[in-house]
Amino acid sequence: MWSRSVRRRAFQLLRNRPTMTTRNQIQRRTLIAAPKPGDGPLMERRPDRELPNINGFRWSRTFPIFLAIIAASSVAIFNYQKLSSPVVASTLYALRTNPRAREYLGDEIYFKHQIPWISGEMNQLRGRIDVRFAVKGTRNTAVMRFASFRPTPKGVFETTEWSLETPDGTRIDLLDGEDPFRAIASLPMDEEEREEATRGFRQQLR
Repeated sequence: MWSRSVRRRAFQLLRNRPTMTTRNQIQRRTLIAAPKPGDGPLMERRPDRELPNINGFRWSRTFPIFLAIIAASSVAIFNYQKLSSPVVASTLYALRTNPRAREYLGDEIYFKHQIPWISGEMNQLRGRIDVRFAVKGTRNTAVMRFASFRPTPKGVFETTEWSLETPDGTRIDLLDGEDPFRAIASLPMDEEEREEATRGFRQQLR
């Protein structure tokens, strides 16, 4: 009886030995390296393929570029808002019809640069306008400055300065003692400023 039990146990050990060896071989199986840039297309899918390394991409390199693009886009949007304002169009039209401006600049008065830059403040809701931009004509170029303010919320804008500054620093006053914009009750607002003004008026009523 004892010899039979020993034989059975030995037979079971010999029978299970290949299975344990196979398991060890499976556990010790190495992974195939992940494909590198420039390698050909993968023709088969293998479960033992190693995953690619994702630590190669760093946000510290691209995040400053992203911030720079956002800042440049914001500046361009604000400049376009000033450029499309009725204030700039009105002052440019008045500049074309002014005798002193035409005497110095000549005919065909327009923006000096193809993409004009409008510097200064333009806040019609607060009653403060102080802008300047480069203009040109058939004779010369200059920088036009227009400044106006509104004393009271329901008052009219009063022009404090409307002049041309030549490249050599000479200042040409275009007001000549009279305000060409005085007849206008208020300079026209764009849609955004009109909406803010209406919203503020409704809050005052409440």
